Amino acid sequence: MVGNEGENGEPNFGYVTPENLGLFTDLYELTMLQGYHGANHNPRATFSLFFRELPPDRGYVLTAGLEQVIAVIETLSFGERTLSYLRKRGFKNDFLDRLASFEFTGEVRALPEGTPVFPNEPILEVTAPIFEGQLLETLLLNQVGFESLVATKAVRMREAVERGGNDQSLVDFGSRRAHGTDAGMKAARAAVIGGFDGTSLVSAGETFDIPVYGTMAHSWVQSFADERESFSTFTEQYGDDSVLLVDTYDTVEGARIAGDVADEHDAEVGVRLDSGDLVALSKDVSEIVGDSPIFVTSGMDEYKITDFLERGGVATGFGPGTALTTSEDAPSLDLVYKLTEIERDGEMVPSMKLSSGKVTYPGAKSVRRKKREEEGDSDANGERYETDVLALRGEYVSDGDNLAGEEQLVTVFENGSRVYDPPRLDAIAHRARERRRKLPPECRSLRDPAKYPVEISDGLRELTNELQAELEKT
Repeated sequence: MVGNEGENGEPNFGYVTPENLGLFTDLYELTMLQGYHGANHNPRATFSLFFRELPPDRGYVLTAGLEQVIAVIETLSFGERTLSYLRKRGFKNDFLDRLASFEFTGEVRALPEGTPVFPNEPILEVTAPIFEGQLLETLLLNQVGFESLVATKAVRMREAVERGGNDQSLVDFGSRRAHGTDAGMKAARAAVIGGFDGTSLVSAGETFDIPVYGTMAHSWVQSFADERESFSTFTEQYGDDSVLLVDTYDTVEGARIAGDVADEHDAEVGVRLDSGDLVALSKDVSEIVGDSPIFVTSGMDEYKITDFLERGGVATGFGPGTALTTSEDAPSLDLVYKLTEIERDGEMVPSMKLSSGKVTYPGAKSVRRKKREEEGDSDANGERYETDVLALRGEYVSDGDNLAGEEQLVTVFENGSRVYDPPRLDAIAHRARERRRKLPPECRSLRDPAKYPVEISDGLRELTNELQAELEKT
């Protein structure tokens, strides 16, 4: 038996299931909900999910996780298992009855997955009775934050490949280093949004319809009497699909043996390099295997890929792992979920947090993205993003005689019903690629990127100043 047995004798694998999804929340959320319920205090509220600062060396964050947010909202419920646990924790029966009948009735507006986003811009906004909106906080932060981090890390690796003037494949090899099974699954999905071609993780391939790739481990080679036998046996089994790991003993000699085995079996095999001076070895190996695929792994990230290509390394593909699934150099995105307006006497009125260094812009928002035409710019399909305008929802933001830019937020839920169909994953990846390429190149730099301009609209600035002045008087 794996793990501890639960109350029903089932093994405890240590992850969230639909049956206990409602408990994936911080205790203080439930404490507040019980207080709202007991005080009969359930005004409509708007919560905004955003970040204040970009992670290190990031010029933008690529959004991901909306499809999982949709799944959470549509499946969130409280069954007898969760209610029994909360009853033992001392929560009151009338509150538990309220949870048992939970159903989302509000509105969600969000940036589609694969959209570049910048500080203070809402990735999503929830407008609902506060009981419902408050309950979603932990789940939404968790789903959006992790996938967006990994998608952003992945797109930087794709950027490194493109800047090297090549089109090498990128495959996620990081599930074994991910922080749990759930993280490994979602990292594989987010990597595809960011520009990866596939994953080694079979469960992610099945769940998200992602291409799955794999080679062999050193243990395969070591289990045979010699390297030639191990390669020959593998090639007999898999033919042209064979990718042989050539660095178990001597990399250059391993490549020679792989070439001989390929000739003997009349097969088009590839080789994988996983240790040593990868640049020098890749050059030596390429002279031996010719046009056969060379797949490079071993701690790859955007910086190492850039260095590898700049130094003349030879590869047809890379398999990043730990650096990808943990977003190693920037492992956290400081997302927040803040109340920005609340119902008073039947009307929605703006609200904001005022503490030093953590001021939030009040009110429901609009994100308008302005672009300019650039003829002959094939990278951006003839147009570049120029400036974003963060405005109040419904505010008319003029740009000369016209409405400024294009609204980025879309309505996902309306009156509790989903009105948005998530695109296929390959369509999301295509959109991410197109939108990323429309950003100014200096904002896409892998080191010290330029700051993308985000303007605050007149209406939002005036409202912020007025509300701040009022709050400072109290």
